[in-house]
Amino acid sequence: MATTILKDGTAVGSDAAFERVDRAAFIPARIWADDENGRPQPINRATEPARWWAAVEQDAPIVTQLDDGATVWPATSMNATSSASEPSLVRGMLDRLDVRPGHRVLEIGTGTGYNTALLCALADEENVTSIEVDPVLADGARASLHAAGYRPTVITGDGAAGHQERAPFDRIIATCAVTAGHIPHAWVAQAAEHGTILSPWGTAFHNGVQVHLTADGRGRAQGRVVDSASFMRLRAQRSPFGHASRLSDLIDSADVATETTSLSPDSVRVGPAAFAVGVQLADVQQSMAHDIDGEGTDELLLYHVPSDSVATVHVTTDAAATGKYRIRQLGPRQLWTEAETAHAWWRNHGEPEHTRFGLTISTTGQEIWLDEPGNVVRTWPADAPTAA
Repeated sequence: MATTILKDGTAVGSDAAFERVDRAAFIPARIWADDENGRPQPINRATEPARWWAAVEQDAPIVTQLDDGATVWPATSMNATSSASEPSLVRGMLDRLDVRPGHRVLEIGTGTGYNTALLCALADEENVTSIEVDPVLADGARASLHAAGYRPTVITGDGAAGHQERAPFDRIIATCAVTAGHIPHAWVAQAAEHGTILSPWGTAFHNGVQVHLTADGRGRAQGRVVDSASFMRLRAQRSPFGHASRLSDLIDSADVATETTSLSPDSVRVGPAAFAVGVQLADVQQSMAHDIDGEGTDELLLYHVPSDSVATVHVTTDAAATGKYRIRQLGPRQLWTEAETAHAWWRNHGEPEHTRFGLTISTTGQEIWLDEPGNVVRTWPADAPTAA
């Protein structure tokens, strides 16, 4: 959606909104920006203004919180828990959301308040409701919004519950990812007829798409996977953190037979197959460790925390040349075997891109389908536990 000029001369649309709202006004003075190795490095506007402005003006995410606030600036960690998304991603999502003046909008995840301000510019502040689970972040966003001249309804609470008091909503947007099978039904129930729900969506295995759903106003919504995007999880749906090392040590110390596979680990964990494999292995996590032995060996780790199932695949120069990779599997689930089966399903169905998949959400559960709603790939009942 570009800029539209209304009869009264008012400009609305993403172009006008981005011109009106200054990103810098919503970025804290103390932030973290990733270095060339992807590690968050502290920046203080007061002592390093040039670096701070460079980060703000770059089309890149800016980390504003680590470890739910437990890691205090300038200390750092690899567990970012809040950030300001890159402007191009923000703009792309708002264009797809297609907010018009007068639309009632619900935002899940206020964060810095920048996206909230853009929604105010598009729909008018009295129509915007935003929910932030973290009280410190919520207070900071309110202060930044008020200083910039915006006074939407900002609520400190669980975004998964939505906000029934101001429903129905014409547009619902999440700035955090939800887990496959667990789009909160409250969002669907609170969406107006023909209302749009736009949310990052993913699995423990592959967190990186957006879904665009249309609600019927009677508790049902349906739509497609429309784009790629990786977001932090809705806090109530986070995957367990910090278990990769434990389970890697577990299999290293176990007497487990070594097998071989001809399936390249990269063909499973990245690229077009990763989404489809993740749908089948929705509760399985993965990590890649590089040069584990000082001789250039990389190790793909697949693990399922509740069952302590784990599999490793070693990638060496020789393995890549011969197409034979060493694998080990431990636990009640044979995770690499499951990954091979899921990859074979993807190949047998024509190697579909993620945009060929769609979702249907109802009071009875959620399902993902390929190409058309009747071609169901996987279902989750309404009371399914969140994937670990």
